[in-house]
Amino acid sequence: MAKVSHMMLPVADVKKSRDWYVEKLGFKLEREHEQAVGIKDQSGLTIFLQKASGPLSGQKITLTIQVDNVDTRHQELVSLGVDFVSPPKRQFWGYGAEVLDPDG
Repeated sequence: MAKVSHMMLPVADVKKSRDWYVEKLGFKLEREHEQAVGIKDQSGLTIFLQKASGPLSGQKITLTIQVDNVDTRHQELVSLGVDFVSPPKRQFWGYGAEVLDPDG
């Protein structure tokens, strides 16, 4: 069976996005390069935050992040100043909240 090991996520500001994913969402900093930063989740997936080559417009990438308790984590993130599209509720994909990263 295939296993995803890493993915690339274009961002406007690598440092700002790195800090947000590490400090707010709890990803682990794995490696840093001039134009990209690797962050790792608890399952071992590495996401490379890479400086976008142009404006970030149009269709966005959606990451679904699993947490132990959606309601508790939502309150923690709100207290840290994280912006949400919607609070925890039943979505078409399950129960959860939709958060906005630094690039919206």
